[in-house]
Amino acid sequence: MSFVLTDKPRPHVSLVTLNRPERMNAMAFDVMIPLRRALEELSLDNDTRVVVLTGAGDAFCSGADLEDSGVVPDIDGLTTPGIAWRAMELLHDVIIAMRRMHQPIIGAINGAAIGGGFCLGVAADIRIASERAYFRAAGINNGLTSSELGISYLLPRAIGASRAFEILLSGRDVDAREAERIGLVSRTVPGPEVLDACYDLAERIIGFSRVGVEGTKRLLWSSLDASSLHAHMDHEGHAQLYVRLTTQNFEEAVRARKERRAPVYRD
Repeated sequence: MSFVLTDKPRPHVSLVTLNRPERMNAMAFDVMIPLRRALEELSLDNDTRVVVLTGAGDAFCSGADLEDSGVVPDIDGLTTPGIAWRAMELLHDVIIAMRRMHQPIIGAINGAAIGGGFCLGVAADIRIASERAYFRAAGINNGLTSSELGISYLLPRAIGASRAFEILLSGRDVDAREAERIGLVSRTVPGPEVLDACYDLAERIIGFSRVGVEGTKRLLWSSLDASSLHAHMDHEGHAQLYVRLTTQNFEEAVRARKERRAPVYRD
C-alpha cells in the first residue's frame, strides 16, 4: 500500500494525498520520506503548474505517529543523539522541499492539522480549509515545545507575532472559522468542496505565465528573509526586468486585451 498518492485531477494540476487515514495521516517516516520524494519529482515535472496537498479520510495530518514512527534509514553505527538528528533532518527536508518547489502548493486542509501536520499546512504557499478543519500546536500539550519544523518562523509571518505566540503557547485548537478570520487560511468552504475550490484556484494561477508564477512565489518567500525594504525592492526590480526583457509576455498581454481574448504566454 502506498502511503503517498499522486494524481492529476485536472490538466497541469497534481494532487498529492497523504494516504494513511486509519492513523489520521500521521507523520511516520514511511509517509514523510515518500512525500519528500513525491514533491521533489513533481517540482521537476514541467507539466505540473500547481500542486495541491491534502490528506485521505477525515484528517489532513495528525503529526507524530505515536504508535509506530517507522524506521529511520541509514542509521547503522549511530547512537541515539545521531539518530535523533537524522530523524529531524528527514522531516525538515519535507518543509524545505515544499519551499523549493517551482510550483505553488495549495494546502487543502480537509480536517485536523495537529502538531507536525499544523507545520505542514503552514508550509504550503496557500491554504483553503474545510469547515471541519482545525489546527493545534500539540508539542506544548505533550511536555515538549510547540516550535518544530519551522512553525515558529512561518506562523508569526502568516498571522502576526502576538497571535502566533498565543496559539503556540496555549496549545488550543483553532477552528476553521477563526483560521480564516486571522488569515491562517485564505478561506473556508464546506467539506466536500475543498478540493474543487483548490482546483479552481489552481486553474486561475495556471492561466498566468509560468515564469511569472514561479518568480512571484520566489519573491514572496524571499521577502520573509529580506534585510530591508530597499534590499527587497532591488530584488523585485531585477526579477521584474528579467521577465520583462527576456520574454514577450507583456506584449502578449497587451495584444490579448485589445483582441478581447485570453493571453497565451510562451515565456
